[in-house]
Amino acid sequence: MKGSPIRLKQKLSPKAAAAKKRRDTLMAKTTARKAKKAENQRLGQRSDSDLHHSGSGLPKRVSIKNNRGNFGKGTKKE
Repeated sequence: MKGSPIRLKQKLSPKAAAAKKRRDTLMAKTTARKAKKAENQRLGQRSDSDLHHSGSGLPKRVSIKNNRGNFGKGTKKE
C-alpha cells in the first residue's frame, strides 16, 4: 500500500465525486475552518511531537507515542 491509508480514494460515480468535491471545498472555506488552519500554522508542525487537544482549548505538545496510544490506556475503548 502506498502512502497513508486515510488518503485512499473512495469509489464514487463521477457525478457523486463532483458533488463531494464541491461540498469539501465549501467546507474548507468556512470561517471556522479557516481559523483552525491559521491556528495550526501559527503553532507549527514538528516531526518529533503531536499536538494533543484537550477540553481546555489550548493544545499541548506531547510525544507521538503518548498521543496516539491514549497515554498508555490504548485506543480500543475510545
